[in-house]
Amino acid sequence: LLAHEVGKALGTRAIFTEREKGVMTLRRGFHIEPGERVLIVEDIVTTGGSVQEVVNVVKKAGGVIVGVGLLVDRSGGKAEFGVPKDKVQALLHLTVPTYKPEECPLCKQSIPMTERGSHHLK
Repeated sequence: LLAHEVGKALGTRAIFTEREKGVMTLRRGFHIEPGERVLIVEDIVTTGGSVQEVVNVVKKAGGVIVGVGLLVDRSGGKAEFGVPKDKVQALLHLTVPTYKPEECPLCKQSIPMTERGSHHLK
């Protein structure tokens, strides 16, 4: 949805990648021509792994990555995509702490991790 709206605002097409058997790929008839300029758009990045997979798809197709646009970078600026940092732009930068299980404050309080997010803390 985000990429669609960005494409609409830029007056260009928007396509997306999907995982097929665990591998990020272009499906549904989407394609990238060699030399085609590509802006990668993502909502939330924590480790950058998914964006790196998309970068790999674009490069394999011969596309030229002009930039990576993010709504939220939760990596504290640590996420790497194999794209020059000056071509990566986020609207919001957050540093979200992560813990090893033995260091996790919730684990120390025996609060089970039953679902993603903070719903269980209400």
